[in-house]
Amino acid sequence: MQFELTDELLAQVEGLVEEQDDKALQKLLKEFHYADIAEILDELNLEQAVYVIKLLDSKTTSDILIELDEDNREKVLKNLTAQEIAEEVEELDTDDAADIIAELPEERQTAVIAKIEDEEHKEEIKELLAYDENTAGSLMAKELVKVYETWTVAGCMRRIRGQAKEVTRVHSIYVVNKEEKLIGRLSLKDLIVAKSEQKISELVKVNVDFVNVNERVEEVARLMAKYDLEAIPVIESDDNKVLLGRITIDDIVDVMKEEAERDYQMAAGITGDVDSDDSILQLTRARLPWLFLGLIGGIGAFVIMEGFQESFNKYAVLFFFTPLIAAMAGNVGVQSSAIIVQGLANDDVKGSVNDRLIKEMLLAALNGIILAIVLFLFVWATKGELNTALAVSASLVAVIIVAGLIGTFVPLFLDKRGIDPAIATGPFITTSNDIFGILIYFWIAKMILGI
Repeated sequence: MQFELTDELLAQVEGLVEEQDDKALQKLLKEFHYADIAEILDELNLEQAVYVIKLLDSKTTSDILIELDEDNREKVLKNLTAQEIAEEVEELDTDDAADIIAELPEERQTAVIAKIEDEEHKEEIKELLAYDENTAGSLMAKELVKVYETWTVAGCMRRIRGQAKEVTRVHSIYVVNKEEKLIGRLSLKDLIVAKSEQKISELVKVNVDFVNVNERVEEVARLMAKYDLEAIPVIESDDNKVLLGRITIDDIVDVMKEEAERDYQMAAGITGDVDSDDSILQLTRARLPWLFLGLIGGIGAFVIMEGFQESFNKYAVLFFFTPLIAAMAGNVGVQSSAIIVQGLANDDVKGSVNDRLIKEMLLAALNGIILAIVLFLFVWATKGELNTALAVSASLVAVIIVAGLIGTFVPLFLDKRGIDPAIATGPFITTSNDIFGILIYFWIAKMILGI
């Protein structure tokens, strides 16, 4: 049955915490998955959440901490001692343990690491913390099942049983040589049906996808998505294929989710990683830069319109179509940039920039002509002025073409410069196209109407 956090359940948990009825609380929470308990704790106040964390065993609470909302986890960790945090991370795989410790201030990181009793676990966590953020090394876990090519099937099976105890999920069995360099992977099916005396070198599949430890996480995500991988091995470098660890699909899903959230915020004109619970000052800092850009764009549009004041005086009807032209420019620009940004993210954008621009120009021209015909008929029917209808509809075609070209070129340009192209789907494109759209509108109208 799917878990649902009801008001009744939340009230029951809060009541048991308030009464400090530890046995009843443990019995109640024992029935739930750790992710469900994390959802409950996210709704409790800090004091109640810390009480539950300290009540339950470390094996359970270590998983709960990983699932907690990031801000809530930070607050909970502040209320745990270095010893208590060390007990939690010792129950986690190295990648999750490193993620928890990385969120702590530097002094507390040192204190927590010093309290970890398992020396091997400690050294592996320290290794992961040393890798740059957003690289494969920062995502990988050291736990994996590894066998040597010289082993027999019988010996391999004995050793795999021992290794598998330390691995939460066995996605693949990796084969290395005596220098610890990755050779390939082993199919569990082939291993089971093979003869006991066969060598692993006879069974290994050498065509295995891998990433080096300094690979960007976006590239790791692309590879795993392309080849439908549940896990991918991480090597020291392309020249030195020493097996260091593995990255599993759950970590990549988290990366993709975070990337999607950032892109969505950037498309909405929000800089920085913020959420609704952040302070007013944090939210203001994230929103104000793009709002300021919008203000500058509005001032620019005012200056342009003021320069065509004489045209307004003679053909006041032009003024009423200004919002339509600006809106169409912004909408077309956002559509074009969104398609390109999505293509760049999925690595689907192929061919030269010129080919892309020509294609977008033809597409925009077709859409523009269809919309312009409708607009022409409307203006002619309602105003009875052929020249005015021609001026407005011709301007619309030109504005849509230019907006499509800008919406295509800008994200491609930003991507070439190493800047996140998602920035091009937000107010930047809308504002720039508004300005260009109004300028083109009045310039073409002035030429056609002879004013």
